[in-house]
Amino acid sequence: MSAPAPRAKRTIAEIRQSKFNGEKLVCTSVPDYTSAKWAELAGVDVCVVGDSLAMVAHGHRSTVPATMDMMALHAQAVRRGAPATFVLGCMPYQSYHSVDRALANATRFMQDADCDAVKPQGGKSQARILKALVDAGIPTASHIGLTPHTVAMSGGFKVQGKTAEAALKILGDALAIQDAGCFMLEFEAVPAPMAALISKQLEIPTIGIGAGAGTDGQILLCHDLLGVFTDFKPRFTKRYANLSEVAVGGLREYVREVKSGAFPDAAHSYTADDAEVEKFRGMLEHRIQH
Repeated sequence: MSAPAPRAKRTIAEIRQSKFNGEKLVCTSVPDYTSAKWAELAGVDVCVVGDSLAMVAHGHRSTVPATMDMMALHAQAVRRGAPATFVLGCMPYQSYHSVDRALANATRFMQDADCDAVKPQGGKSQARILKALVDAGIPTASHIGLTPHTVAMSGGFKVQGKTAEAALKILGDALAIQDAGCFMLEFEAVPAPMAALISKQLEIPTIGIGAGAGTDGQILLCHDLLGVFTDFKPRFTKRYANLSEVAVGGLREYVREVKSGAFPDAAHSYTADDAEVEKFRGMLEHRIQH
């Protein structure tokens, strides 16, 4: 793997300005050191430490089991893997249900994991929390449309904003996020034309996942787009590689060679001086005799 080209970490000002200079922001959700390193080498703008890691890294059926301890540990690994990339820590389920709790947990992301910003979920209903974080000097984004933390209340993983009235509600949430001082927001599972129209009403960048090409940037899970996580594939995910297939093939070959005795061979073993080997053999024979 080649060394990364010199780069400067994206700033909040640059992220905000991207909306007006026509630059599409590229974000990816990464759970660990290695995938963060890949993302930085590839030139990704923002590494997101998403609570989806509860599923892709820990095998849970949803994001709900993610805890702050879990998120902080993974965020630390991501920062080490991508020291020159903007890192956004996603606040897990019930980690921001009060101002005090939100401030304490956001501070953990900033202090303990050296994140550059945090991201709770919600719009109007979370405006007070979002503003408190911003007022405390913590760069904050938010997430609307399909919000996994409230999916049980909304009837499951369904597209949001399909009607004009529903889209107007999402616009209200987006404006509340903007008014709270957030520097960016994410749309999930919103019809492309609705997301594009809402995005044009805002002064902060919008990042889409399953929201079409009319947003100011895109995000996909690294383990989805690289074919690492294969339990299921969301409709909005495009596979750019199939690392799982490559990995299983490599492991099968390893199993075959170990079973047959082909591995390890001399090229993958250490040697010792012949005289020392013979001396040791003599020591063993003497030990057996006595």
